[in-house]
Amino acid sequence: MGEQHYDVVGIGNAIVDVISQEPESFIADNDLVKGAMTLIDTERAERLYAKMAPAIETSGGSAANTMAGVASFGGKVSYIGKVRDDQLGTVFGHDIRAVGVDFDMTSATDGPPTGRCLVVVTPDAARTLNTFLGISSLLHPNDVDLGLVASAKVLYCEGYIWDIDITKQAIRKAVEACGAAGNKVSFTLSDSFCVERHHSEWLELVDGPIDILFGNDDEIFALYETKDLDTAVAAVQGRCEIACITLGAEGSLVVTPQEVIEIPAEPVDNVVDTTGAGDLYASGFLYGYTHGLDLAACGHLASLAAAEVISHLGARSQVSLHDLAVSKGLLAP
Repeated sequence: MGEQHYDVVGIGNAIVDVISQEPESFIADNDLVKGAMTLIDTERAERLYAKMAPAIETSGGSAANTMAGVASFGGKVSYIGKVRDDQLGTVFGHDIRAVGVDFDMTSATDGPPTGRCLVVVTPDAARTLNTFLGISSLLHPNDVDLGLVASAKVLYCEGYIWDIDITKQAIRKAVEACGAAGNKVSFTLSDSFCVERHHSEWLELVDGPIDILFGNDDEIFALYETKDLDTAVAAVQGRCEIACITLGAEGSLVVTPQEVIEIPAEPVDNVVDTTGAGDLYASGFLYGYTHGLDLAACGHLASLAAAEVISHLGARSQVSLHDLAVSKGLLAP
């Protein structure tokens, strides 16, 4: 195992989230696929943005949100993603560094603009994502710092990035470097539509280099082509070292070859926005895992982080997750 300087290194689409709250009618009026992540082009992004209410703009992207969460717990993390030398690229770099994530990527001087995700939050707290990938989709294998990847206890990859061939190659390169260093590879399924698009490849990944898998029940159902939770759990059990299956208000399951650990959901008084719930769940779990906690304790940290982020607008925690976990007795002061 190589010398380790980071708890987690994340790789994903470097995206600026533009989040607005809209009435339910906004979904139908703009022909959106509620609850899904849909890739859009520049023209569609501009039209939709013009119709949105005043919005919050912050650095985002699934893996970037997870790295921000691990940093909030007190973990040492770094992020690999591609931005342009434009206004949103500056926003992304400033925001992610400000929350304690190392981000040393050089901004591109040509090519498409920095990516952005237009997030529509309806009154039921569901989030509908419309993503213009921009230059984030041009993350090249040569952009992956193999020394950085090898320096982390865990590599964390987001499934969204698998949609573009060149970024898929970048992830495969990072995964190989992580495995060669004797470290752990984690992967999030991201979206059931992503699972359907890449079904056979992802089955091979889960059976191969992935050590820690994250997904919600719909994503696991899509992966194993079932609508029954027990059947899905039986299908994934033993395929990788750990599979974390989130079940919304029903909590989550941490599945190992030997056992299935049930983790209750952390109570939330008012669910405002589910954006980032899965991302922050992964951050709590990975912080606990890289700090030697048992899997049940990792799951409780994960539930705590997910509960915090859905209690307000946006995909980043608004308080120190470390301090919150200490206050709940989940971490030592």
